[in-house]
Amino acid sequence: MARLVSGGAEVVRVFGRDETKQFYQRHLYRDQSHVRFLIGDVRDADRLRRAAEGVEVVFHCAALKHVESGEYNPFEATQTNVVGTQNVIDACLAAGVRTMILTSSDKAANPSSVMGASKLLAEKLVTAATNYRGHRDTAFASVRFGNVLGSRGSAIELFASQIAAGGPVTVTDPSMTRFVMTPDRAVDLALHAAEIALGGEVFVFKMPVARLGDLVDATVEVYAPRLGRDPREIQRVSIPTRPGEKAYEELMTADESIRARDVGEMYAVLPAIDPLPEVRDAYASLPAAEVGAYRSEHVTPMSADEVRRLLEEVADEDARGARPSGGA
Repeated sequence: MARLVSGGAEVVRVFGRDETKQFYQRHLYRDQSHVRFLIGDVRDADRLRRAAEGVEVVFHCAALKHVESGEYNPFEATQTNVVGTQNVIDACLAAGVRTMILTSSDKAANPSSVMGASKLLAEKLVTAATNYRGHRDTAFASVRFGNVLGSRGSAIELFASQIAAGGPVTVTDPSMTRFVMTPDRAVDLALHAAEIALGGEVFVFKMPVARLGDLVDATVEVYAPRLGRDPREIQRVSIPTRPGEKAYEELMTADESIRARDVGEMYAVLPAIDPLPEVRDAYASLPAAEVGAYRSEHVTPMSADEVRRLLEEVADEDARGARPSGGA
């Protein structure tokens, strides 16, 4: 949110149902008269339509995103991730929004969980919207990425809270691999996707990979001293794999790779349904992506030192107050 506030926008509207988070953000940005906070839920179509009036770009980040929660509450995940996304699409069309970007998840690729399936369907809704927008010029696209380190509800946030309590830190299988990136990097790529989106794309970010064991070790090493704890005293405890959890992550399926184009820092997966002629033509000259599934198990993981440096970067962002607790 900080990047949007300082980026020269005439107005920034923050729409969400978390009153407490908005309270702290309102205090943080109390001197920014162009920032408006609106309480509402993406399940409320009427409220969304009013919130979208006069807006040029919409970043749709609202989601029920925890795999285990979705497994036990599948209809609730559907209400927010699927119905809520259609409500955002309809609000954007009604308001004449220029660009809508859905923030999706690696779990939408070849999903094995309710959360992943609901995010895949959300992507499909966004892609299809390009084909029935009629005379409107709204560009609909999705961005798909893995773990944003230190974001609200992330594993790093959980590990840090366990470290602050003196441990132990819980970990499933240390050999699991995960796509990871810093919040600043995620924001950079989401903004870039909004700039280049033409309609119907799913932008897949190219991300480094970390082993779960290295991620836990680096979190303990970096955060324990900052939280007044001795890293040597923090124990690790193994726990069972959670329902719907994979040993690796997949950002792009082999089928998707066939219609993907390499656009530098990301891949643009073109729609399975016929893309608009202007979209197809714009990507025709770009190099095709390498054919095959883009999985974390196929990418050489970062070294333990590289993971530690990445965690230090995230911790430094927090210390500088570069982003409000919980993001936006």
